[in-house]
Amino acid sequence: MNVPHPIPYQGSKRNLAADILRYFPAHVEALYEPFAGSAAISLAAAVQNRAQRFHLNDLNKPLMDLWNAIVNSPEQLASQYAALWHAQLGDPKAFYKKVRDDFNLTGRPDLFLYLLARCVKASVRYNADGEFNQSPDNRRRGMALATMREQLFGASYYFKGKTTFSSKNYRDALAPVRPRDLVYMDPPYQGVCGNRDTRYLASVQFCEFVELLEQLNARKIRYIVSYDGRTGDKVHGRVLPAHLELAHMELEAGRSSQATLLGRTDATVESLYLSPALSAELVQPKMIYHFTKCEQLCLMESRP
Repeated sequence: MNVPHPIPYQGSKRNLAADILRYFPAHVEALYEPFAGSAAISLAAAVQNRAQRFHLNDLNKPLMDLWNAIVNSPEQLASQYAALWHAQLGDPKAFYKKVRDDFNLTGRPDLFLYLLARCVKASVRYNADGEFNQSPDNRRRGMALATMREQLFGASYYFKGKTTFSSKNYRDALAPVRPRDLVYMDPPYQGVCGNRDTRYLASVQFCEFVELLEQLNARKIRYIVSYDGRTGDKVHGRVLPAHLELAHMELEAGRSSQATLLGRTDATVESLYLSPALSAELVQPKMIYHFTKCEQLCLMESRP
């Protein structure tokens, strides 16, 4: 099935969504994404009817306002995007700067959607004051109008009437989660070393995140975490500690763009962690971390 993706975030789990969904339990009442971003996993789960309800949360309030508009007002948002798209044609570079300035003052969803469609490499960037400051990709004019309309209405179709939104700290967003629900977390782990990452409004401290996972384990909550990874011999992020008793899998994400530019063949491998409550429902794998992708998936097939 085609999964709609109106928000073209760089680093989205869109290409890994099918593999990640293979680790979902058979029954999920509500799927929580406390670091929603482009909501690639929730969208894929909605298309495949893998959860009854969805809750999207992100500390970036304009992003959540945009998701609310996508789901509940797709016709209005499509028309607003079309107006911005046509208005840019005289001087796209100058128009982008004006829209960016207006967005930083107002946070309007339609302005944010236009910026995401036009910015360099679909990669958001924020300054120290939390203002969007990414430059435009002057080689293109943004997603075509018919395509954007299709993506907006597609996402609305799968989410409308069964999705709620919030813009809270991730710990507060998960307070209502119950054992019959499932949590998927893709936190901005790049910030754990203390250096600010301009892609995110706030970093996630390693010790605080581990503490949350301990609390979820105590509550018997089922969760999946995309956290660290590696490209060749280079490791990205810190491995989650053994005392959490997580099942640790690796998914092949393909050759990294940087490696391609340098003429290397280094592949990116992303870690996936399954909580004890979730792995108990699945066939428990041996803790071997270097299976091929196909072998890993077979080992974690759900019991009949």
